[in-house]
Amino acid sequence: MRILVTGGAGFIGSHVVDAYIAAGHEVAVLDNFSTGRVENVNPAAAVHRVDLRDQPQVEKAVSTFRPEVVNHHAAQSEVPRSVADPAFDAEINIVGALNLLKGSADHGVRKVIFSSTGGALYGEPDVVPADEDHPVRPLSPYGTSKLAFEQYLGTFRRTFGVDYTVLRYANIYGARQDFHAEEGRVIAIFASRMLEGKPVTIDGTGEQARDMLHVGDVATANLAALEKGSGGTFHVSTGVPITINELFRKLALLTNYRLEPGHGPARKGDVYRIALDNSRAREHLGWEPRINLEEGLSLTVDYFREQVAQPRA
Repeated sequence: MRILVTGGAGFIGSHVVDAYIAAGHEVAVLDNFSTGRVENVNPAAAVHRVDLRDQPQVEKAVSTFRPEVVNHHAAQSEVPRSVADPAFDAEINIVGALNLLKGSADHGVRKVIFSSTGGALYGEPDVVPADEDHPVRPLSPYGTSKLAFEQYLGTFRRTFGVDYTVLRYANIYGARQDFHAEEGRVIAIFASRMLEGKPVTIDGTGEQARDMLHVGDVATANLAALEKGSGGTFHVSTGVPITINELFRKLALLTNYRLEPGHGPARKGDVYRIALDNSRAREHLGWEPRINLEEGLSLTVDYFREQVAQPRA
């Protein structure tokens, strides 16, 4: 299968590219490398260095590669940035994404797989874990832009016949996470700072809770979505909330970190406690998480230990 992965040089997208190539698919990456890294890109993938906001170049990339499936991971993914500059967020996550979707419809793409957000859509959830039918009431423009594009996918399916699967992610962590540019980056920040013996600051009280999923499990969900999940929306998650204070303690043990954490102000636009029910993905995609938190944290600490030993130029 020919698959175009946008954001394929980024943290999550590059793992998805690796999984597709390992499964024998032909993959091209579309990325502007504003946050993605060249070293993340699988050498077996073709590369189109394109910004989603450049409509002619997006269309050229789609028409040249002619993918059967487009996997859309490229995004403005910072909640604080979206709060400070919602128009910039919308330029990328709505207008840029529409350039991609229109190009897909015009050039015979069968299906779009969209990496959406779970944690930023529901506001403070009424129940934890929340399922996909929970009322949506995003607290940040980032969540709103992701929701808007989900709606566009439904429109394009009805009007142009482009199939889709929406994967609403929990907070994803693991190797290659760029803690300068990714949402859900608390583990990357904590691990890298602990390994260097630097102070760690927790936003708010630390009792806020998140659903943390290892990126390896995200890659397998994207494999499942190639042939399953038509017209559906699915949580890619563990369903289990863990507090930031708990994460701090677990990572401190793994890194032999002795310092006490500092505390800063809570972030605007963040929910306090959330986890996402993954029953629908288990039933319809045949997917479930395989990497438990302890194993995932250990793998992640090992990765950042290597990064600290070999700092970037």
